[in-house]
Amino acid sequence: MKDRIRDVAVVGAGIAGSSLAKALADRGWDTVLIDRQRFPRHKVCGEFLSPESRQMLNAFGLRSHVEALDPSLINRTRLIFNQGDAIDIPLPGTALGVSRHSLDPALHHAALGAGVQVQTAAAVKSVYPHDRGYSLETIQAEGSITYQARAVIAAWGANRRAGLPGYRSAGSTKHSYIGVKSHYRGIDMEQVVELYFFPGGYLGISPIEGGLVNVAALLKRQASRSADPTIVGMIDAAARANPKLYLKLKQAVPVPGTQAAVAPVNLNRKPVAWDLIPHVGDAAVMLPPLCGDGMSMALRSARLCTPLADRYLRGEISLSRWEREYTQSIHREFKRPLRWGRWLQWLFDAPVLPRLLPGLAQLLPELASGLVRATRLRETDT
Repeated sequence: MKDRIRDVAVVGAGIAGSSLAKALADRGWDTVLIDRQRFPRHKVCGEFLSPESRQMLNAFGLRSHVEALDPSLINRTRLIFNQGDAIDIPLPGTALGVSRHSLDPALHHAALGAGVQVQTAAAVKSVYPHDRGYSLETIQAEGSITYQARAVIAAWGANRRAGLPGYRSAGSTKHSYIGVKSHYRGIDMEQVVELYFFPGGYLGISPIEGGLVNVAALLKRQASRSADPTIVGMIDAAARANPKLYLKLKQAVPVPGTQAAVAPVNLNRKPVAWDLIPHVGDAAVMLPPLCGDGMSMALRSARLCTPLADRYLRGEISLSRWEREYTQSIHREFKRPLRWGRWLQWLFDAPVLPRLLPGLAQLLPELASGLVRATRLRETDT
């Protein structure tokens, strides 16, 4: 067994973890970024970077890395209900459509450039605190490696409670969903992300790089059981529940190897800013996907954590103060969008709303856009 000493270990190399690791390395800390997955890989995600996220990409020094991927530009959202009614909502700026298959490696490259050791295909088996920090036991291709780190930060997503010692349950899955995604060719898209609603869930279509389109659906688990159990089969079943969606996907061709699924997706999980160690990204807080701001929220949580981690490593604050201030900032920043996002999720699950909202939107044009704005993060100077 080998031991390696680092200032900080970030577990999870998605958007939040990669951004945070780069930011800490930029501040001079010896940082290792660990993930059990091999990259590049496909992941269930809307693959939509909202206009709000671009400010944070600038703050992390990542904007040029993302724009080099030639993402699709998106300027509005379109809601399409199963009766055929549609509502167009302008975005407050230009959003980017880019696949996680391209985005995650680009963020890893940026982290490597900052001096981060990026260690993928490495499973963390245990995290134990001790008087000088933490021990992380990992299993890698070269065998068992233990990292000694002064700080450890969890960026391992919503579903990885990982069986690590001392961790609480992620919460009830009684009303959970299943998420599925696939890339498609042959779909003619404008500069718009489309959200289709139907009994049992909703499905988003967003243009990404290379002329491809990302199709991602959130389905109630009982609705998904009656469908063809393959990912493309579940998407086809969803399309049959909304006539306009069926026409949209009728001539589309799924791209082999781009399919992914995740379950359970629990939209009622409470924020977990800290549980033995600090949490960022979906490990900390998850907004209902219909709000389209998930990647922005992941970046914001990493942005909130970075200066506190830096101050702790410099000896300016205690671990307990880091926990207290970070927990307060997570609740302060995300309380409003979470409350409105969950309320919208409940509304769109209600059978009556799809019949009422289009008419209300015509009478009150600002209603739909106001509801969407309520789920967005506020502007920040950080």
